[in-house]
Formats: sequence, structure tokens, C-alpha cells
Amino acid sequence: MTTRSPITTAVRSYLGKAPLVVAVAAFSGGICADPITDAIANGTSSLDTRYRYENVDEDGFTDDARASTLRVRLGYETAEVANLKGYMDVEHVTAVGPENYNSTINGRDSRPVVADPTETELNQAYLAYSGLTNTRLRVGRQRLKLDNDRFIGNVGWRQNEQTFDGSTLVNTSLPDTTITAGYLYNANRIFSDASPKGDLAMDTGILHAQYEGLDYGAVSAYSYLIALDNNPDDSTQTFGLRYTGDAPLSDGVNALYTLEYAHQSDYDDNPRSLDQSYYSLEAGVDVSGVQFKIGQEMLGSDNGNSAFATPLATLHAFNGFTDRFLATPDSGLVDSYTSLSGTLGGVHLMAIYHQFDSDESSDDYGSEAALQATYSINGTYSVGAKYAAYDADGFSQGTDKAFNRDADKGWVWIQASF
Repeated sequence: MTTRSPITTAVRSYLGKAPLVVAVAAFSGGICADPITDAIANGTSSLDTRYRYENVDEDGFTDDARASTLRVRLGYETAEVANLKGYMDVEHVTAVGPENYNSTINGRDSRPVVADPTETELNQAYLAYSGLTNTRLRVGRQRLKLDNDRFIGNVGWRQNEQTFDGSTLVNTSLPDTTITAGYLYNANRIFSDASPKGDLAMDTGILHAQYEGLDYGAVSAYSYLIALDNNPDDSTQTFGLRYTGDAPLSDGVNALYTLEYAHQSDYDDNPRSLDQSYYSLEAGVDVSGVQFKIGQEMLGSDNGNSAFATPLATLHAFNGFTDRFLATPDSGLVDSYTSLSGTLGGVHLMAIYHQFDSDESSDDYGSEAALQATYSINGTYSVGAKYAAYDADGFSQGTDKAFNRDADKGWVWIQASF
């Protein structure tokens, strides 16, 4: 009798829900053990590190948050055998100096939250199969980003990124078209496995198609069916369309534009009847690399009882860098913004201003102004700095919500990828 290798046993145990992996495990323990060993021995490693200092001054807290953290991500990808290869990376976050911030699990409740817990955990672990024409299949824990991360994203801004357990299939058989389909049964959230909020158990089906054959843009159509095991009241189905692109106006001048609309309703065992909409409108101009944009994003409200939700998104990228609206108010959110960006002396600069209002009623939630500078030293090292200030404009609904409190946040970081 042939004995399975410890690596094969571990992978099979981790991905026990996937019949394909059971077959792969049997394959690796049989007559093809040598090719599997060679694939592992001839793989490639990767290392990604990021040091960041984050300071938060937020109303309602006795002390500021001062988070000095280092993230190290070590990965390994095997060589391919029989159209199969495996990938795994481990993430370690440590505090450089004292933990003078509330990581959500360290008990520093007198300080604002900086959701970078100091933990070590498996970030990705999947098998990839490429034996079907123009198709890639991944089974296991994986990073997943679709469109601009508004609905499905990896929350890459945080030190412990978000990844998903499940299976995804990407097909490019049709000209200029990429179709992504998948089933996800868990989101490994930024709070880490040490937190009760670290896992989001679900039964989620995704279907996304993007067509890039148009002269001046790309169009996406998507369906996200999210059934949350432990939060059925938040289970939703979302269907939407997105169009984004640019067109030349004259030499060195391009028009920029984005239009997106989605509708969301209740799904699965949700006892509520939901009917809420989303739109994003953006227009701008690029003049020799300097971009000016104006836009508005709305997460609509269902008569003030609930609001459009994107629980699997990269939320930090939207509605302000101070993260006042990670949870959309029940009255909905209208984010009107203006941005200016460009590169000077190799440094990419951006300024952005947000005005936040409700969808239902006429509430003025406040405003945010932010500045950001990033610089790529070479293909390995990059540095950045960012500052954002949120003014609640005295708004209060009698509840302790993030958008009730003024906040100033600043960041500096250095990143290296090998």
C-alpha cells in the first residue's frame, strides 16, 4: 500500500469540500508521486512585506491610536504537473513597539480601532487546474477581486487581507470576454481567526462577465447571491451592470467616465423584504496624465429600514479613507466627491473631497478631505503617505456611529515585494 505524503494529507483535509481535491490527493499518493515531488521541489517562492504607521485622533476616545505594524507574507507556488499546481502563502502581522491601538481583539478599548491584529494565519492555499481550454479552475482559499472591488475584494489596505474559501472558474473562450463563476463558503476577514468576527460563513454564488471589445470602454454584468449562515437577515441577491472607459478629446486630452447600476433584494432565508438600489456616476478628464474627476455614489435605502450592503467589498477604497461608513446607515448614503491626481517628479499625488448625505430624508452626514502621495523606488520597493480628516458637521442620530464622530487619520508606509 502506498502512503500519502503529509503535504497531500494536509491539502486534502483543508479542502475537504472539493471532490476535485480528493481525486488530486489520490493521484499524488499513487504512481505519480515523483512528478508531485518534483513539482514541489521546482516551485517558486515569494515574499511581500509592508511596514505601516497609522495614527488616529477620533472624538469620543480618551487616547489616540498609534499603530506601528509590520506585515510579512511568505508564499510558495509549485511547478505544474498534469495541468495542476498548488499555491500557499502565510501572513504574519506583528507590532513594532507597544500596541497603542484597538486591534478589535487586544482589549485597548480606550483607543480608536485600527483593524490590524497581530496574528499569524494561512492566507491562501489552493490548487489550480488549467487542463480545460481557456479556463482556469481554483479550489481552496484564494484572493478574489472583481471590477473595482466594490462588491468582491481582498481589503488589501489592511495588513491581514481578506480571502475566500471556495471554488472559482475563469473562462476566456469568447473574444474579449472574461467570465468568472464561483461558489464561496467562507470569507476570511481582516479581523483574523482569533476574532469571533474573523470568519463569515456563507453560501455565495458569483457570476461575473466582462467584455472589453468596445472601442472606448469595458462593460461588466454581474450577479452575487449571498446567503449568510449566521446572519440570515443580511442575505441578499444583487444584479448589476458597469461601464467604464476613456475616449480621446484631443492630443493629450482624454475623457474619463464610469456608469454603474445595481439592484439588491432579499435572498435565501432572509425574513425581510428588501428593495434597494445602487448607482455610481463618474466623469473626468485626463490632461497629459493629470486627472480631474467628479462623481457620485449612492447606496440606496429601503424606506429608511435598511440600506444597500456590500459585505464582501474592499470598503476602505470607497466613501472616504477615515472609514466612517463601513456600515451603511439605514437611511442610505450619497457620496458626492471631487478628486485631482497626477505625478510630479515620480511621486503620484492625489487630493479628494467627499460630501456625505443620506438617501432617505435630507441628512447631512458630514465631509472628508484627504491627501495621498506614493512613490515607487524601483520594482521592489515603494513608499507612501496619506492623511484624511472627517468632519461630522455636528450630525447625530442619538447613536454612537462612526459618522457621528470627527476623526483625523494619518499613515506612512514602506512596502517591498520579492
